[in-house]
Amino acid sequence: MQTNFSAAQLADPHVAESEKILRKCVHCGFCTATCPTYVTLGNELDSPRGRIYLIKDMLENGRPADKEIVTHIDRCLSCLACMTTCPSGVNYMHLVDHARAHIEETYRRPLPDRLTRAMLALVLPYPSRFRAALKLARLAQPFAGLFEKIPALKPLGAMLKLAPASVPAVSPMASPGIHAGQGATKNGRVAILTGCAQSVLDPGINDTTIALLTRLGVEVVVPEGEGCCGALVHHMGREEAALASARRNVDAWTRAIDRGGLDAIVITASGCGTTIKDYGFMLRLDPAYAEKAARVSALAKDITEYLASIDLPEPVRQPGTIVAYHSACSMQHGQKITRQPKELLAKAGFVVREPREGHLCCGSAGTYNILQSEISAQLRDRKVRNIEATGAEIVATGNIGCITQIASAAKLPVVHTIKLLDWAYGGPKPDGVPDKRAVVAAE
Repeated sequence: MQTNFSAAQLADPHVAESEKILRKCVHCGFCTATCPTYVTLGNELDSPRGRIYLIKDMLENGRPADKEIVTHIDRCLSCLACMTTCPSGVNYMHLVDHARAHIEETYRRPLPDRLTRAMLALVLPYPSRFRAALKLARLAQPFAGLFEKIPALKPLGAMLKLAPASVPAVSPMASPGIHAGQGATKNGRVAILTGCAQSVLDPGINDTTIALLTRLGVEVVVPEGEGCCGALVHHMGREEAALASARRNVDAWTRAIDRGGLDAIVITASGCGTTIKDYGFMLRLDPAYAEKAARVSALAKDITEYLASIDLPEPVRQPGTIVAYHSACSMQHGQKITRQPKELLAKAGFVVREPREGHLCCGSAGTYNILQSEISAQLRDRKVRNIEATGAEIVATGNIGCITQIASAAKLPVVHTIKLLDWAYGGPKPDGVPDKRAVVAAE
C-alpha cells in the first residue's frame, strides 16, 4: 500500500511504525474471510482491510478521529485472526493499538460512553474493586433486562448478565511468596501472573496451576507488586495506564529474576499472555525499561506452552472425557499457540474434539461483550452451536474471558485447560466434569 506521510509526521515514532505496517498491506482481502465482524455484519469497513483504509486516511491527514472511524474501530475485537490469515505479515495488532490511542486522544465520546469506559478502567484491573462491584451487581441483576432496553445503559445491562451468582473467596495462594517444588529434584523456577479479573472470577485457576507445578517439582514465585497486565486499558486506547501496568510488572518480575533467576513467567490467561509478550514493543521507546521489558517478554509463556517444554510423568489417571477444545483468539492468533494445549490434553487421556470455525472469536474480547454486546452475543451463540455440535461432555479453554462468555450460553460445563490437566496428574476433579470413572494408571 502506498503511503503519503510527511517527514514531520514520520518523526513521531508511533506514526513511523504504523507507516511501515501500512506499506505491507497489498489489499488482497484474505483477511475478510476470517474476520468475525465482517463475517457477521458484511460491511467492508468492519473488516481489517476496511479499517486499515480508515486508519491510513486518519493518520496521513493528521486529523482527529471522527464518529465513522470510531464506530468501526470500536467494533474490532482485536482477535487478530487477520494476522494469522495475512500472507503479507501485516501487524494489524500494533496498527489498531495506535488507532485506539489516537481515538482516545482526539475524540470526545458521548457522556454515557465516557462514563462506562472510565468505570471499566477504574474497576476491572483492581481485584478488590472488581470484587466489590460484583457483589453490588447481584443486587441489580433483576434489572439487567430493563437496562438493556435503554441505549445509554445497555453496557450496564450486559455487565449485570455476565456477573456470577456468587463471588469466590480470596485465595491465600495469590499472596506474594514462594511455593516450593515437591520432591528431591528441583525441576525449574517460575513466576506466575496472578492478574486481575481472573483472580476474582476464578481464583482456582491459579491455585490449580501452583498445585500442579509444585507437584511436578517446579518452584513457583508470586512476586510482590505484580498485577493487571494492562490489556484491558490498552485495548481501550488508554496508553499511559497500560504502560504504567507494564512497568509495574516488569519491575516485579525483574526483582524475581535478580533474586534467584526465572525459567519462565507463567501466564494462565491467554489475553494477558499476548499483552505481556508485547511488553518489549510497548516499552521500546523507554530507555529505562526497554531492555528489561524485552527480557520479560522473552520469558513469558502460557501455562500449556511451559508444560509442553518440560518432562512430564505419565498421568495418574486416564479420564477418557470427551473435551471440546476452544482455542482462544489470544492463544491461537495472538501467541500462535495451537498444538500444545490439545497435545497435553490428549496425552493426559482426554478425547479432544475441535469445533467447526475454531478460528472465529467467541465474542468476549476483553470488554467487548460489555461495550458491543449485540455483536458479541451473535458471535457467542455461533460459537456455542459449533461447540455443542461436537458431542463433547465438557469445554476446555485457556482464557477467563472465553470461559465467562461461553458459559453464559452453553449447556456444557466450561473449565480452564489447566484444571483438566491437574486432574489427570493427580489433582481433584474439577467442578462440572461428568461423573465418569477415570482409569487410574497405577491400577
